[in-house]
Amino acid sequence: MSKNPQIITLNSIGSSNLGYITVAEQNNNIPFEIKRVYWTYYTPNEVERGNHAHEKLEQVIVAVSGIIKFILEDTKGNITEFILDSPSKGLYIPSMYWRTIKFSHNAVLLCLASEHYDENDYIRKKELF
Repeated sequence: MSKNPQIITLNSIGSSNLGYITVAEQNNNIPFEIKRVYWTYYTPNEVERGNHAHEKLEQVIVAVSGIIKFILEDTKGNITEFILDSPSKGLYIPSMYWRTIKFSHNAVLLCLASEHYDENDYIRKKELF
């Protein structure tokens, strides 16, 4: 897998009359060892989140419910937009990408992270990015 942001298709098992299971496995469809998992929810849709980058952290983000829009910017100023609108799609975000996130009304964001929480890994001021 390249070290560029990209959509990862996560394998789903099931049917519309029984429901689905979607699987994420480290070093299979997740390109790193998973050290932390967290989720966000009840984010008002008028609130913009993110507005930071990470020096080392890699992530795969899944919208388990609702729609989540990511705007990613690399260190050269190139901007790419991704829409997560299915729990079978993950967004791989390598280190050193500035992210801005918008949530639909009922969105739930699930994050698989390559590192434990470390405040020193965050770049919170765009001018330092």
